[in-house]
Amino acid sequence: MRADRLIAVLLLMQSRGRVTAAELAAELEVSVATARRDLEALSAAGVPVYPQPGRGGGWSLLGGARTDLSGLSATEAQALFLLVGPAAAASDEARAALRKLVRALPRTFRADAEAAASATMIDPTRWGERDRSRPEMVDRLQAAVVRRRKVRLTYAGRTRERTERLVDPWGLVDKDEVWYLLAGTERGRRTFRVDRIVEAEPTDEPAERPDDFTLAAAWQEVVGEVERRRSRTWATVLIEARFVPVLRDHFGRHCEVGHGSDERGRATVRVGAPTPLDIARQLAGWGALVEVLEPAPVRAELARIGAELAARYADAS
Repeated sequence: MRADRLIAVLLLMQSRGRVTAAELAAELEVSVATARRDLEALSAAGVPVYPQPGRGGGWSLLGGARTDLSGLSATEAQALFLLVGPAAAASDEARAALRKLVRALPRTFRADAEAAASATMIDPTRWGERDRSRPEMVDRLQAAVVRRRKVRLTYAGRTRERTERLVDPWGLVDKDEVWYLLAGTERGRRTFRVDRIVEAEPTDEPAERPDDFTLAAAWQEVVGEVERRRSRTWATVLIEARFVPVLRDHFGRHCEVGHGSDERGRATVRVGAPTPLDIARQLAGWGALVEVLEPAPVRAELARIGAELAARYADAS
């Protein structure tokens, strides 16, 4: 554990310039005496660290010296470059950063890291589609998130009515090729579709963000709420077991397969959607392959759709 801690000490000194033994102790959760011994051990090992006594003093790297020690193991380096390698194709800046990361690694790790970085590529364009580029609005909002500056948005809601609001941008999420901005407003956290943002004017006013905010956790809450709205109505259906994977593909996470089967070998499945009509519309194309047991509103919608189709195409036969 001490070797890992000494690496952490070096990285902290590189990022902060000067640290005290007390600051190191608090950061690494060790005693002040242990932190002081670690600093002295680095100095004894030839690392150019030196103490500066008196008020405002502390320990520094001599002349602002830096070390190329990354603290990564061989497997950690490979895992990192497998992850960031495909993403580096997005911009010249990302590729330059990746090259610097390679040079920062110990020489024995570099070949494997470079191989890992080029082992995978990502082509987000579907077959038959033209290449897509990230919207310019995303770059503008991302800069405001990084700089922590408020943004004045002109936003077109579902009704296309435009409103203007000043928000604290907290983070951006790309989900299924649609970008979302999570931001703080006077009414709390809100989620904005980037393709509905008409204008975004960064300001010089500092943005506020809760100390305990993490983008991943906040987005999971958003996803949970959206998915709950998308499954307010549930229906129980019977379907041949061989068609269950297809039904699951249609309804995604809003498809729950029960245990056992009826006397005809059909599986019991629950499917969810916002309204009875939404479920009926998705099931109508299955015809007699699916039998809806309940609720009654879904059965009624299916009967109505069937009657409409029968009336429309009565002379087709």
